Amino acid sequence: MKISRVGAAPSMKGPEDWFTGTVRIDPLFATEAPGRASGATVTFEPGARTAWHTHPAGQALIVTSGFGRVQREGGPIEEIRPGDVVWFPAGEKHWHGAAPDVAMTHIAIQEAIDGSAVTWMEHVSDTQYVPK
Repeated sequence: MKISRVGAAPSMKGPEDWFTGTVRIDPLFATEAPGRASGATVTFEPGARTAWHTHPAGQALIVTSGFGRVQREGGPIEEIRPGDVVWFPAGEKHWHGAAPDVAMTHIAIQEAIDGSAVTWMEHVSDTQYVPK
């Protein structure tokens, strides 16, 4: 058994290569082998979002506060609220983030395959984020 105490891992600023806007990442857990899962609480300020990306084993998002947006490649932008759970299948290109005027926090859970849990791609443009 292992208990991870709140605050044991420091908060991190979301890297500009991976995010647009102000994002804070608070690590929650990373399993030990043979486990492959990890999780973090991610807080997006209004208008902040991820770049397009994929996960080799998929990703689950559990919205805990605020109001956000998610989109898979080729699909519509979907609104997400507290209590919503979003599942992106393995390899599905997608992005997620806050609404334009409201912050959003979610717990992100994913597994690593061959040591990698995510492949980052291009940023989501302002036009993609707020279609006209």
